[in-house]
Amino acid sequence: MILSGKTAIVTAAGSGIGRAGAIAMAREGAHVTVTDRNLAAAEATLAIIAATGGNAEVRALDVSDDEAIRALVTDVAIERGRIDILHNHAGIQVAGSIQEVDAAGFDKSWAINVHAQFAGCQAVIPVMKAQGGGVILNTSSNSGVFLDRGMVAYITSKAALITMTKQIALDVARWGIRVNALCPGWVDTPFNAPYTAQVGGRAALENAITKVVPMGRFATPDEIAESILFLVSERSSYVTGHALVVDGGESLAGGANS
Repeated sequence: MILSGKTAIVTAAGSGIGRAGAIAMAREGAHVTVTDRNLAAAEATLAIIAATGGNAEVRALDVSDDEAIRALVTDVAIERGRIDILHNHAGIQVAGSIQEVDAAGFDKSWAINVHAQFAGCQAVIPVMKAQGGGVILNTSSNSGVFLDRGMVAYITSKAALITMTKQIALDVARWGIRVNALCPGWVDTPFNAPYTAQVGGRAALENAITKVVPMGRFATPDEIAESILFLVSERSSYVTGHALVVDGGESLAGGANS
């Protein structure tokens, strides 16, 4: 098991990619603190992990609350003695062009997709410094590396997160802390709901994906979890400040609506 003895925290682990990544880490030997603002969803993830013999605990966490993030990190560090992995996965999708998104929507996108991940990094880095290293993985998006019409708030936040990830990686590398960004494309999860509505429903979205993704399909959360395992394990021990695009070739084709 490639994460045996490691302690991990995963935000937004109650569904989709966050859940799949938490399950994969536990399968590979990590003790996972499963967090989500929806406690019932987090507990469902915990039940899956427990059913397969993994080790985990569950905490409610609203990542819009900086103090809650700091308190969680402090509690886990005290209880477990270390934090080896932080996967900042929580994010939101605010759809719309510059003329469609209001200031509140833009600010909310920034607060969850950038500020909350900043707060998570800031809270855990002192712990990782003290123990001599660790890994932070921030979930961005392939939308952070190319442009897509009608998604100004989302793309701005995800591109900023990639730049922030690279800068933090540069700043903390000397302490043995690696920081990378995961940039998935279309993954079959409930996160797609706003864009699904924007394009006219599930059938329209599936049709669009067959046209814009060279591999012709969604990814599954389990496929993305394998990339997560690579980035948080020693298999990527010399990788830091990298934005790993996992999108079935979509970015090669220039994006969904370019």
